[in-house]
Amino acid sequence: MALFQRDDVRIHFDDEGDGFPILLIAAGGMRSHNALWENAPWNPRTALAGEYRLIGMDQRNAGESTAPVSGDDGWAAYTADQLALLDHLGIDDCHVIGMCIGGPYVAGMLKAAPERFRSAVMLQPVGIEGNRPVFYDLFDDWAEALAPAHPEADEAAWTSYRSNMWDGEFMLTATTDDLESVETPILVLRGDDIYHPSSTSHAVAAHAPNATLVEEWKEGDELEAADTTIRGFLTQHSPGASEG
Repeated sequence: MALFQRDDVRIHFDDEGDGFPILLIAAGGMRSHNALWENAPWNPRTALAGEYRLIGMDQRNAGESTAPVSGDDGWAAYTADQLALLDHLGIDDCHVIGMCIGGPYVAGMLKAAPERFRSAVMLQPVGIEGNRPVFYDLFDDWAEALAPAHPEADEAAWTSYRSNMWDGEFMLTATTDDLESVETPILVLRGDDIYHPSSTSHAVAAHAPNATLVEEWKEGDELEAADTTIRGFLTQHSPGASEG
């Protein structure tokens, strides 16, 4: 695992393989870090090994990454970390794959810097649909474990941080109107539980003009078919795909 540092933020990441680069954003809520792909139904670190350069990062204060905590923290801070890592690696053109909380992270990057991404894959993206308390609980559990290492953050700072992350609507980093202006090709693999409402996946597919929805994908023949679909999607949108 490598280290990228900017100011007081230390981002640990894995840079694996060769080929066209893909930024990986793992599941795990506030604890999103690259090793958690091992628990996913579809793991790009194994499925795409040897075909692409896979850059998987631990988000700030998750896995091996660290950062100060303040009441101003929120989605924008994570987007800045993600784009800064690409800058550090000299990557101006790549794919991005995000699962769970990775869905909003991907949407945030597509809003902030759409020109940098050839395509995006969202696996069961997080969304708000009568489920905000479960995200509050996940945040509070994470914050309780982290707080002793962050004396700079008082209770008000943690409350503000939680609000910045989870008091929004829909995908938290993007509205349906925002998605209508995103031209990046997006492949959405549907969510189906309280953290990843099916309605969120369907709305992304309905509003993003170049989005495709895969409804069943988590096991058996459907997982094999989804693997083929993801590979084909990435190939289609990689450099040189239209040649010959």
